[in-house]
Amino acid sequence: MDKRTEIREKALKDLQRSEVLIRDGHFDYGNGYHGRVYLNPHQLFRHPSTIWRFAQDLIDLLPSELVQKTEVVAGPVTGGALLAHTIAGLLDSRRSLTHPPCSFAPFTYDPSGGLTLRTFYRQELNGKRVLLADDVRNTGETFARCAALVKDAGGTVVATAQIYDRCEAIVDLGVPNIALADYRAPENYKANDCPLCKAGQPITRF
Repeated sequence: MDKRTEIREKALKDLQRSEVLIRDGHFDYGNGYHGRVYLNPHQLFRHPSTIWRFAQDLIDLLPSELVQKTEVVAGPVTGGALLAHTIAGLLDSRRSLTHPPCSFAPFTYDPSGGLTLRTFYRQELNGKRVLLADDVRNTGETFARCAALVKDAGGTVVATAQIYDRCEAIVDLGVPNIALADYRAPENYKANDCPLCKAGQPITRF
């Protein structure tokens, strides 16, 4: 078994052991669908050391050229931004002291228009090579929206990275995607036709 496979298999077990990734629950996703699998961001970010360790493992999977050329790590609030901030700091520990420090940029939510970038961070991204980070990738549409904002700000997305990939992406950004762990979740169900509800299994609460 090569080192990358070993890191990823260990990460999947660690995510489940720490109850960050729950594979046998009954979750209401708040979008009209229910399902058995959930990445619990509250558990992931409750202890800073947890996200710090997973971020280090994720960096271990990044190709060395990405580690060297990434100038900004950006992610959507809250989960992606916390991960991106942690990665940005840890990347500098993998590079020489003379290497320019890595920057961080968060995408925030505007109730009237979805994801957005504040003017300060738009200026920070101009002309920069950007690694997009998020805690989980579902369809890839969030990454696509973030990539569009980076391009509009004058930056270039060099890769995307996440802790957990649900293997359901329908959007291809044409750049490498690196996942610490992936697991194809069982089918999601429309809330009004959920077999878990019909079987009387209560919604998993936190």
